Amino acid sequence: MAGIWKQIFTWWNGNTINTRFFTWLNGKRVGEDEFGNVYYEGSHHKDGYTRRWVIYKNYSEASTIPAGWHGWIHHRTDTPPSAEDYHAREWEKPHIPNMTGTSKAYSPKGSIAHHGQRPHVTGDYDAWTPDK
Repeated sequence: MAGIWKQIFTWWNGNTINTRFFTWLNGKRVGEDEFGNVYYEGSHHKDGYTRRWVIYKNYSEASTIPAGWHGWIHHRTDTPPSAEDYHAREWEKPHIPNMTGTSKAYSPKGSIAHHGQRPHVTGDYDAWTPDK
């Protein structure tokens, strides 16, 4: 029951009722990525290109789209990654979504979130005080 309420009142949890209905009418499933996001292709836009969209598995976050699917959804390639026999090179890192706002977010040395002292640098200055 909670899932139906989320689909009616929130757009950031997967898909809404309207998106599900539109996909049912117009969408052709093209593939799925390793995160569980499902990609669709539909009718032609008035400019001539094919409409493409993604239904996210959980939270709607664009940074969870891997590079291959990102290129396909933005019409940089016509062949979806599900139709290719692509193998990542040994030097390629696996895709990770944007970690900003989480405990895994990047924090440089010396930041408050890094829990350390800021390293001393040559350009350090002494703060001005009125008695100087």
